[in-house]
Amino acid sequence: MELEVYNINGNKTTKKVTLEDDIFNISPNDHAIYLDVKQYMANKRQGTHKTKERNEITGSRRKIKRQKGTGTARAGDIKSPIFRGGGRTFGPKPRDYSFKLNKKVKLLARKSALTYKAKDNNIFILEDFVFETPKTKNFVELLNNFNMTNKKILLVLSKANKNINLSSRNLKTIKIVNASALNTYDILNAKNLLIAESSIEEIKKIHL
Repeated sequence: MELEVYNINGNKTTKKVTLEDDIFNISPNDHAIYLDVKQYMANKRQGTHKTKERNEITGSRRKIKRQKGTGTARAGDIKSPIFRGGGRTFGPKPRDYSFKLNKKVKLLARKSALTYKAKDNNIFILEDFVFETPKTKNFVELLNNFNMTNKKILLVLSKANKNINLSSRNLKTIKIVNASALNTYDILNAKNLLIAESSIEEIKKIHL
């Protein structure tokens, strides 16, 4: 697959980039995508939820009423789960939600996500650029040049750039990642992918 290279003004340059079919044009595997996104979301969970069970509630252990003859359900102490303020039965406890996923599955998932974006013509190759000063206005102008205002955008750079990161920090719909940190969730969560020209080689090294 061959794509035109654009400059930050939204104009086509004379350059073209060839995207590897083994990365951007495979047979997508939806189950691999599901597993990779599930792991990504699970790893973000803190797992610090906690409720007090019966033995952790402060209160008297005295039996509050006789067992039979009251006309109501039998009950033990005030810490019983059937009473307001009592302990919770089988409540949540702190736990680790993360799980292992094979590298080959994660690789297949990323390739599948990139393939979907390529098939939908949602990938744009940007000529490498820098901002002399960190200004949000510069990044907004870039988005306007591509008619991508208010769209979720993932910008893929070959390496971190302080001015570009600072320029996009106030824009909620923009996320910037290095090519080495590209993941399935971010790819699918964005409407369009803006890939810096130098990032293509980085993506090839990782995925081939």
